[in-house]
Amino acid sequence: MDFKPGKYKVRNIKLAAEGRKKIEWAESRMPVLMALRKKYSKTKPLKGYKIAGCLHVTKETAVLIETLKEAGAKVAWSGCNPLSTQDEISAALAKNGIEIYAWHGQNVKEFYWSIEQTLKMKPNLTLDDGADLIFTVHNKFRKLAENIIGGTEETTTGVHRLRAMAAARKLLYPVIAVNDAETKWDFDNVYGTGQSSIDGILRATSVLLAGKNFVVAGYGHCGKGCAIRADGLGANVIVTEVKPTAALKATLDGFVVMPMDQAAKIGDIFITATGVKDIIVNKHFQSMKDGAIVCNTGHYDCEINIPHLAKLSNSKRTVRPNNEEYTLKNGNRVYLLAKGRLVNLAAAEGHPSEVMDMSFANQFMSQLRLVDYDKKKIKLKPEVIDIPIEQDQEIAGIKLITMGYKIDKLTKEQITYMNDYSAGT
Repeated sequence: MDFKPGKYKVRNIKLAAEGRKKIEWAESRMPVLMALRKKYSKTKPLKGYKIAGCLHVTKETAVLIETLKEAGAKVAWSGCNPLSTQDEISAALAKNGIEIYAWHGQNVKEFYWSIEQTLKMKPNLTLDDGADLIFTVHNKFRKLAENIIGGTEETTTGVHRLRAMAAARKLLYPVIAVNDAETKWDFDNVYGTGQSSIDGILRATSVLLAGKNFVVAGYGHCGKGCAIRADGLGANVIVTEVKPTAALKATLDGFVVMPMDQAAKIGDIFITATGVKDIIVNKHFQSMKDGAIVCNTGHYDCEINIPHLAKLSNSKRTVRPNNEEYTLKNGNRVYLLAKGRLVNLAAAEGHPSEVMDMSFANQFMSQLRLVDYDKKKIKLKPEVIDIPIEQDQEIAGIKLITMGYKIDKLTKEQITYMNDYSAGT
């Protein structure tokens, strides 16, 4: 392990050259964020501000981190999942002078130690995915919150918990819900999660999806993305849900909907995408087919109850990278991928660069927005804040231009007609 106190702790700094090539590849596929870097590297609006970040250390995240740095920010970073860090990327960032504490395969103690190291610089801003950094500030370093003007949150689970915290009046500073931007969850969550989760399953198993019963737990944006991609590869998609409207959407999208108790008996591959614990538990493992494959693409590893699986098993062995075979006492085998962590990041590379381009453009612009409020002496309430529609449309418009597409514009007459409440039939 390479470690320089106050500078970085990474697996192997010698991996930096390999990581740099991957970052350059991501840059070539992220034109929106690169355009923002070019624009703000000149004016450096983040100069004098310190950002503590806790987000998956991938090549795409590296582009965001280095864009924040080019805009003048001092950045300290940790990974937001013990198995999602790509060691060559953390090495490349450390080599470029980024303060980073991240390596693949951290235990829980190391994970929170890394977060705490990023807080030693006393940040003005936080940037989070899953809100573990924000919770650490609130639970252990509350005094630091007095210096934090605001934060941003990347994922559904984090935003949900932060809204609950705000409703209970426990949130100490404002947080922008990057996840809830249309250019984030309708693209990153659907197309990104769908493609990268299937990628993780295939890397860990190499199985044929065509003809398999593919069970998706949860039909939110992420679950929908997984269902669409599995369907495209010829799988028979089954959806489990607790929300009537989501179940109805899945039905009208052409998928079979049933309870997990029923799906467990016929599924070949299971993926959880709910953000809720205990989706697959004791009774489900007991009723599964021999050879069933189980994985998760939700933020935390509690959706699949792994202690239940272990208790039901006589033996466990690793049969492929990120693929553990549990032999149950009834003789059946269940294959758990990526230890129940995010299969798209632990067993694959995470979302494609093209879709993260928009998500991370939202992160960058939201950090700028918080700084702009600070410079104007505007104090925000400690609540969860939505991204303005104008920002969504601006990012989508830039993305379309970089893809070579043009769209129509409303005429003045059309705008007048739309706003004319006196117009009738």
